[in-house]
Amino acid sequence: MIRFEQVTKRYPDGTTAVDDLSFEVSEGELVTLVGPSGCGKTTTMMMVNRLIEPTSGRILVDGEDIAAVDPVQLRRRIGYVIQQVGLFPHRTVLDNTATVPSLLGWKRAKARARAAELLELVGLDPHTYGRRYPEQLSGGQRQRVGVARALAADPPVLLMDEPFGAVDPVVREQLQDEFLRMQAAVRKTVLLVTHDIEEAVRLGDRIAVYGEGRIEQFDTPGAVLGAPANGYVASFVGADRGLKRLSVTEIEPDDLEQPPVARVDEPAERAARRLRAEGARWAVVLDTGGDLRGWVGIDELAAGGAVGDLVHRMTAWVPVGAPLKQAFGVMLQHDAGWVAVLDGARFLGVLTPAKLHEALRRSVDADAQGVARGQVSFDSVSDA
Repeated sequence: MIRFEQVTKRYPDGTTAVDDLSFEVSEGELVTLVGPSGCGKTTTMMMVNRLIEPTSGRILVDGEDIAAVDPVQLRRRIGYVIQQVGLFPHRTVLDNTATVPSLLGWKRAKARARAAELLELVGLDPHTYGRRYPEQLSGGQRQRVGVARALAADPPVLLMDEPFGAVDPVVREQLQDEFLRMQAAVRKTVLLVTHDIEEAVRLGDRIAVYGEGRIEQFDTPGAVLGAPANGYVASFVGADRGLKRLSVTEIEPDDLEQPPVARVDEPAERAARRLRAEGARWAVVLDTGGDLRGWVGIDELAAGGAVGDLVHRMTAWVPVGAPLKQAFGVMLQHDAGWVAVLDGARFLGVLTPAKLHEALRRSVDADAQGVARGQVSFDSVSDA
């Protein structure tokens, strides 16, 4: 969808902002451009909508050389979100959101209906917020309106320059979650500029790590964290890149252990005998369909009756596919030695600290070897 072909931007004073840049962003892909101030990442993004013109090379959007496209018409086909948002203070939230459709000649009713739809998508009730003015919104709410406005004309490409940098960390994380949810629904082709490696890792399908005007590594978040291309990238992502990798490594069924299980309708005495025979002190309790109902300790089973009458609610659980970081956080929050992993309500197994570490190491080895995680043997992980 977006292709850079040997693009260079050199200013009259001799400064080279971007040097011989070539890369491609696939349709529906979210690519984060990350690096220190002055590395060329914002220049790269601004050349896509011709706010900055390249000195040499070509940039193609959907196969079309943008140098041959009228800049104004090009910008109306590309969504653009900046850190300062840039809402018009004299226009309502609804009218701000409808700006580009109005410029494209949409009828007022259609433009406002589209604006209301987009406000709903970014989590702002148009009936509550549509008539307000930007000064009546919080920073996070203004940022949401900025995203809605960028999407209003349904552009195939979205450019985002430090879009969540002007809000506090809690709101920033909420906005990132909301944006990921929205991107899963609309699947735009996105270039997002950030100086924050954690944000780049969390949001990007792939990451372009910039040095001085050049991309030092262009790969998946897991590969950048697990196998930095060179010393510069390793230094930039930080010595704690293993911890950062927890946020991009998903829990898979093969990562789980299978603990003792009791059924809700099982006699407590029989369940206790089985636990004693296995040397276990507790069991996960499931219903007849395999859905999680909680857990029970061997001492409580001495009370007799059915297991279902003695069950405790399970608070430490995560869905399969959640990042390892989430599972680790739940373990700490509940002071638990393991977390249950569910597919919907269906119990799949438990993730222990040892298995969490193994999953992380297996993921690193998989990227280093260029294979799927399931193809990495446990021995290779242990010996790494």
